[in-house]
Amino acid sequence: MREGAHPGRIAANPAHNLSPEVTQAAGSPFGGTSGDTDGRVARKSTTREPIIQEPASSEPDFEPEATRRDADVTESSRANRGWWDRNADEYQIEHGTFLGDDRFVWGPEGLDEVEAELLGPPEELKGKAVLEIGAGAAQCARWLTAQGAHPVALDLSHRQLQHALRIGAPFPLVCADAGALPFADASFDLACSAYGALPFVADPVLVLKEVRRVLRPGGRFVFSVTHPMRWAFPDEPGPEGLTVTSSYFDRTPYVEQDDEGRAVYVEHHRTLGDRVRDIVAGGFRLVDLVEPQWPSWNTSEWGGWSPLRGNLIPGTAVFVCERDQERGRANQRTS
Repeated sequence: MREGAHPGRIAANPAHNLSPEVTQAAGSPFGGTSGDTDGRVARKSTTREPIIQEPASSEPDFEPEATRRDADVTESSRANRGWWDRNADEYQIEHGTFLGDDRFVWGPEGLDEVEAELLGPPEELKGKAVLEIGAGAAQCARWLTAQGAHPVALDLSHRQLQHALRIGAPFPLVCADAGALPFADASFDLACSAYGALPFVADPVLVLKEVRRVLRPGGRFVFSVTHPMRWAFPDEPGPEGLTVTSSYFDRTPYVEQDDEGRAVYVEHHRTLGDRVRDIVAGGFRLVDLVEPQWPSWNTSEWGGWSPLRGNLIPGTAVFVCERDQERGRANQRTS
């Protein structure tokens, strides 16, 4: 399956002495085109080939078994932290050029924030405190910095955050779980996540409540995930990926496990309705649901994403949410 992993941008890496607390560094993962748009922001791809001198860990000496079974919050977090730490180097080598160093792309289709403006017009980002969840090499945070925002890049994977440092990170990097954000209440104006955290967590409402907690009243949270419709299809870019082979309504997690049954990778499925209900339960109001169409310029394949499939079925869902006001105060006004 692994629609969520290969598409993108959910990781972060180890750098110096990164801790669960914010670490100020001295210093999303999909594709697009190079060059300027309408003059507002340069859409450049300046990624250099990653050079990591000491691998975080070696590849496992077993072939993981793919299965469908339950996986709780703790098991999912442990498995996915290990998977991204082991695979961060390969991921950056394979996809680094496609992602660029300082671009903000919402998915493999190449929907760029400079055009989509889902967080708001770029000129209004100046001075805003922004939390990027599942930052990987922090391409999105780097773009936000160029707009005058003050981002913090958070990721579960320490190894991925090392890649953020390698490219350059003039903003805080935080290695932490999205279900336990190490920030005070109302610390940020905006939050974003391009294929970060949400596809991999067993309790998405917990993450959404944490994001709501650290946002200021009226704050916006925009996140992208694999389109729920893709769960029913094989993760293949060719014609074989166009035939339904699984039930869209089967929420049993996809798990890769070692020969002792320990999960080494976990991905969770939520239907479109589940995502909407999760957003509401997390204290947000759904403002928009964006399903990017595959553009003619994008001829790349990325895991199960391809022009063939992208022109026929949606591959990414982007949820634009806003933080509800305090319910207690709202009740007082209506009483």
